[in-house]
Amino acid sequence: MKLSQFKFNLPESLLASEPTENRDESRLMVLHRDTGKIEHKIFKDVLEYFDDKDVMILNNTKVFPARMYGNKEKTGATIEVFLLRELNKELRLWDVLVDPARKIRVGNKLYFGDDDLLVAEVVDNTTSRGRTIRFLFDGTDEEFRRNIEILGETPLPKYIKRKATPEDKFRYQTIYAKNEGAVAAPTAGLHFSRELMKRLELKGVDFAEVTLHVGLGTFRTVEVEDLTKHKMDSEQFIIEEAAARTVNKAIDGKRRICAVGTTSMRAIESSVSADRHLKAASDWTSKFIYPPYDFSIANSMITNFHTPESTLLVMIAAFAGYENLMNAYEVAVKEKYRFYSYGDAMLII
Repeated sequence: MKLSQFKFNLPESLLASEPTENRDESRLMVLHRDTGKIEHKIFKDVLEYFDDKDVMILNNTKVFPARMYGNKEKTGATIEVFLLRELNKELRLWDVLVDPARKIRVGNKLYFGDDDLLVAEVVDNTTSRGRTIRFLFDGTDEEFRRNIEILGETPLPKYIKRKATPEDKFRYQTIYAKNEGAVAAPTAGLHFSRELMKRLELKGVDFAEVTLHVGLGTFRTVEVEDLTKHKMDSEQFIIEEAAARTVNKAIDGKRRICAVGTTSMRAIESSVSADRHLKAASDWTSKFIYPPYDFSIANSMITNFHTPESTLLVMIAAFAGYENLMNAYEVAVKEKYRFYSYGDAMLII
């Protein structure tokens, strides 16, 4: 398929810059894959579609405060440093993006915080905006992490044109987040409240947790018309034995298995056994899913509404069916569903 087939008109007013008041009260569009039928619900109505021994696969990655602001030595210019991932814990080496990049060269030092709580040195150029930096810090890892927490901001997506607030620290994080390492939230999971999870549990629904540390590559613009030529950035994922067992039991019992979010879907589709069951794994994936694609594990999924020509929209089209999905998005725009990270949700069954 071609990238241009995933264009649609998305009014800027539909990009959600604030979360709904209650997590589980965003709107929910239910799309039936076999008929293309659409239902309009509230997220907590998801309860109606799941029963005893069905499984929901959750991505338990935790977002860390990846956006920091420092000052360049000598000039004092303010530089935004976006932490992508830790390359070496002992040496405190990090892969980062800097802005404005033209001002930052190898050898430059950056100072963070009013009293220079952290200092970093640029040791390598990786891409036009990418740099490798080394934090010059002698304390313990715990102290270092605490300083990152103090200095860092919740890494809200760039389309949200406001400063991150203390509320974002809580709301731009799933309630089941555990394993720190993501620079963006697995947003389909943001709709789950403790009460809703309890009610699903009481209904007999099982949860299988996987980890995929969401990187910015997930949101990178596709710059090729031929989708087969697009390369995804690698993201680290972990699937424990217990999660694989829970999912495989549901496969054998022909139960409903729901991937909560595109990141959960990428993780499980990156670790499929020859007999189409889920394998435990700790690895990196650069899997890009586009139509036509034969999904092995999940037979339903929850996802947010994605932007035109994004890798996320392309993956959802592979799962829902291209015509079904583009029709559903037309309806979503007409009905003023809220799009993107803090937006509304879609259940595809």
